[in-house]
Amino acid sequence: MASVTYDNASRIYPGTERPAVDALNLEIADGEFLVLVGPSGCGKSTSLRMLAGLEDIDEGAIWVGDRDVTHVQPKDRDIAMVFQSYALYPHMTVADNMGFALKIAKVDKAEIRQRVEAAAKILDLTEYLDRKPKALSGGQRQRVAMGRAIVRQPQVFLMDEPLSNLDAKLRVQTRTQIAALQRRLGTTTVYVTHDQVEALTMGDRIAVLKDGVLQQVGSPRDMYDAPANVFVAGFIGSPAMNIGTYQVFDGQAQVGRAKVDLAREAVSALKSEDKNHVVLGFRPESLDRVAPNTEGGIPIEVDVVEELGSDAFVYGEVPNEFGGAEDVHFAAGDSQMIVRIDPRDVPKKGDTVWVKIREGEQHVFSAATGERLSSEVHTDASAQHTA
Repeated sequence: MASVTYDNASRIYPGTERPAVDALNLEIADGEFLVLVGPSGCGKSTSLRMLAGLEDIDEGAIWVGDRDVTHVQPKDRDIAMVFQSYALYPHMTVADNMGFALKIAKVDKAEIRQRVEAAAKILDLTEYLDRKPKALSGGQRQRVAMGRAIVRQPQVFLMDEPLSNLDAKLRVQTRTQIAALQRRLGTTTVYVTHDQVEALTMGDRIAVLKDGVLQQVGSPRDMYDAPANVFVAGFIGSPAMNIGTYQVFDGQAQVGRAKVDLAREAVSALKSEDKNHVVLGFRPESLDRVAPNTEGGIPIEVDVVEELGSDAFVYGEVPNEFGGAEDVHFAAGDSQMIVRIDPRDVPKKGDTVWVKIREGEQHVFSAATGERLSSEVHTDASAQHTA
């Protein structure tokens, strides 16, 4: 087992000016399950491949434990990688696929068999050891690919979107198995995904990247309760956070007809470049339904209702008397807001519902920089790290 350290590690592809990974500083503790998450093209897979030795490191260094592996060959780094594609040999049995790397390393046959059988037992693959990959389901093939990594007993596991080829139900089941397996083995694991739900449910910590730059590192709760900037706020959470830009009057944000109180620290942190505006964020579950014309209430004209059984979400238009719709940018679309409501009391399309932001559950960001201004929501999450 070993820790992993990215020390100002950068990757710049030939012919490009902007780094694919830009001065990444990240420490992953021994035995930790860290998830790299972000949209397509953010540099997460490149970061993983740099650690694996499959991409050059143009600046900075990467350490595994107390060993600088920046210029070490991939086969000598003592890591094992699980790819998005299973990459199994179709002519080999499951047992031969799992033990192939050990065979190449000239490990004794009895030792190979012992390790393969032990991994197969952990992964519930014992009865499939003599089958070929074509006789397995997608989930079983993915477990074989994981078994191939486990038998090597590496210091670090690397997983590059291993669930993206599975159907939705199997994806949920397999992500639970991977998380439980990692905790059982205690091996340091770096896991790449674009799915923020996977990130929230699997990782000990999450690292969010955008355009090759690390935005924030923290526990899933840190990310949800205290996003460091507008990008993290909009990316983490499902449904996404409601985010809009509003003018500030006497310490209050004007949201349509409603005035929303802002924390004193947020107002005092405003700078001239903010032009007396803030970006205000609040999650769908941070809105309470209130009686019409309640002070501080926001009217929403219902467009769509999503009924999910245990939950229901309303997507609606927000009248905006202070500027055009281009000044309001919610996750659901311009001038649209998402509200989580009681599934037993669902409004109809065309109805108007009134909601109010629950006190202390709004997130305030700079209109100029997008950086967080307030620490109102769960201030104990101050241990967050930002790039």
